Amino acid sequence: MELQKQLEKMQADWDARAKENARHYVQTAQENWSDEDFFASGEQTVREEILTDMINICQGKPPKEMRVLEIGCGAGRVTRALANIFGEVHAVDVSGEMIRMAQSALTRHPNAHVYRNNGMDLAVLTEDHSFDFAFSSIVFQHIPSREVIENYVREVGRLLRPGALFKFQVQGDASLETHPDDTWLGVPFSDEQAVEMGERCGFEPRHRHGAGEQYFWLWFFKR
Repeated sequence: MELQKQLEKMQADWDARAKENARHYVQTAQENWSDEDFFASGEQTVREEILTDMINICQGKPPKEMRVLEIGCGAGRVTRALANIFGEVHAVDVSGEMIRMAQSALTRHPNAHVYRNNGMDLAVLTEDHSFDFAFSSIVFQHIPSREVIENYVREVGRLLRPGALFKFQVQGDASLETHPDDTWLGVPFSDEQAVEMGERCGFEPRHRHGAGEQYFWLWFFKR
């Protein structure tokens, strides 16, 4: 599938999902989320994936002095939780509908900023945005192209300060049958493929967890 058409389909599909039931498609554990439960689930993600890992994430820097990047913010579920911990949060999403919902969710968090991007790069963020940490959860597992995912990783590397961590999750179940126009079931990565991608993009792939599983977590430190 031609790349531009693939990106356009990703945007159209996620706009449609946002209009149908944004919170369910962001976090499929429930069909009908209350405000309280939806944002509490974002707090839970941050407790499990961020607060347990602050040595790698902060590297001695006070969280309130850190600028953080999130890839695939959806309706702001995790973004809001990140904004409660870190000094400044910038987040992107391919869906304009999701971005509108995230903006509404973040009205009381002036330190959080969201942008609609093109689904492949971070051109909406300039070189002036030098980040101390980047994070992505339940996002790349929906992207049907390794080229797109690798470009995101390369772009994150462009914006991270040297030594900073990009912690993110990809699909690790290689038994899945994927299709280039499926924007729900994304392309899987083996451990070897993940390591090679990190090295090509200027990262040290220092830790990995969950190879072969849906939640394959990667710790990439910028060289």
